Amino acid sequence: MKDHLKEFIDKNRSELDNRVPSEQVWNRINAGLTEKKVSLWNSVMVWRVAAILFLSLSVYLFSTRTLNVQTRESARLQGEFSDLESFYVEQIAEKVELISDIQDFSNDEKFAQDLEKLEAMYQVLREQMKTQPSEKVKDALILNLLVRIDLLNQQIKDLEDFEKEKEQQEDASI
Repeated sequence: MKDHLKEFIDKNRSELDNRVPSEQVWNRINAGLTEKKVSLWNSVMVWRVAAILFLSLSVYLFSTRTLNVQTRESARLQGEFSDLESFYVEQIAEKVELISDIQDFSNDEKFAQDLEKLEAMYQVLREQMKTQPSEKVKDALILNLLVRIDLLNQQIKDLEDFEKEKEQQEDASI
């Protein structure tokens, strides 16, 4: 079969070579080549835009969720601390009142300075708790309150011991 076609082409080459397609035929062929319809879903730009939108939405949702978790954690820490703070501040106030009934703070400079330093540290920690609440800051605040209570207890003990010695001296002198 191939040989028959080849023979036919060889015999009629002159007639076949003389034929030139018309200008209309070339225009239709050219129009068919340039008119490629591009589907919107096959466009690379559309997929890039979709990927950027998806990434942006994911980052936004993740950041708002993280912010909500941090806000809830902050509120929880503030709530826990405010309960503990009110209890310890009440304890400190009672002890300060008891000490002030026994003696004036100005008599013991070291004790007054220690209390002032602890109060200053407490205020700094409290500000940090408002801006950056965390378990560490909460624990440091509670520790500060406990140290103040311990310092006040020590002062009360020293004052009671001093009062006992004073009474024993008075009893011995009589």
